[in-house]
Amino acid sequence: MKIKLASLVLGAVVGVSAATAASAATLDDVKARGELLCGVSTGVAGFAAKDDSGNWGGVDVDVCKAVAAAVLGDAGKVKYVPTTSKERFTALQSGEVDLLSRVTTWTFSRDVKLGFEFTGVNYYDGQGFMVKKSLGVTSALQLDGATVCVQTGTTTELNLADYFRTNNMTYKAVNVETADESVENYVNNACDVYTTDSSALAAQRSGLADPSAHLVLPEIISKEPLGPLVRHGDNQWGDVVRWSLNAMVIAEEKGVTMANVDEMKGSNDPEIKRLLGSDGDMGAQLGLSADWAYQIVKQVGNYGESFEAHIGVNTPIGLDRGLNQLWTKGGILYAPPMR
Repeated sequence: MKIKLASLVLGAVVGVSAATAASAATLDDVKARGELLCGVSTGVAGFAAKDDSGNWGGVDVDVCKAVAAAVLGDAGKVKYVPTTSKERFTALQSGEVDLLSRVTTWTFSRDVKLGFEFTGVNYYDGQGFMVKKSLGVTSALQLDGATVCVQTGTTTELNLADYFRTNNMTYKAVNVETADESVENYVNNACDVYTTDSSALAAQRSGLADPSAHLVLPEIISKEPLGPLVRHGDNQWGDVVRWSLNAMVIAEEKGVTMANVDEMKGSNDPEIKRLLGSDGDMGAQLGLSADWAYQIVKQVGNYGESFEAHIGVNTPIGLDRGLNQLWTKGGILYAPPMR
């Protein structure tokens, strides 16, 4: 019995060691490569899109930058890999990207069946519909018999079917693979209606020749918690991505901004001290430097700064914070305490 017990203990130790080595794989790879491979969308204004100079920007892009700042000390060390809704999961599973940050909804099957780990929510959204005002429609309940542009391989496609079935309506789907194709088909009258996340509808409506000629209908037909995801089982890497996003939220909660982060390093607030690395060993626990979160705020900003810069009310997208406001200000945005 002693021999068998010793063998079992040895096997357990070996198993734990192997699991620990496996869990650190992506973090080690990113450090060795000196560059983060981040899967983004093919282009959704305000979330992930190129500007006229070819530079990527948006709230999803800022998550990529935050992780690069935390791990590599440089938010610019990111290679952006555009993926369609159909390609995105294969890109993550195959290791083509280290994480996905591209308007992807956290669902049961993606979390469990596909073997991914969602590391938080960076935008609480819901699916809506956009129509041309000339159609004379003011409610989604008037869309019986409509042709609808929808991206294939998305929760949008499934929610659309559920909504029409529930309301005893019929529709004809015009399936496309990218948001750009959806907009092109919609503008060229290949469909009556375009459906996707309401934030994306606002973004794409702002880019049309005459935004005032188009109406986003009032109905929100689903919950769409959008957030970054990594491969399941890579626990340390999941923690790094999760806490990079959490750090941005906590920084906003505590009033730490790009402009004042150096001054705030001298704060007497215990959580700010832990956040910025002047107290505790939070960085070491993640396998990062002590100033990992300082680098995020200094180079990328807090959550509110990212939101307002890319999709807020003073941008062409013009989104109100709504549910994405801090929990202390009437929203549901909330990060676990850093302690």
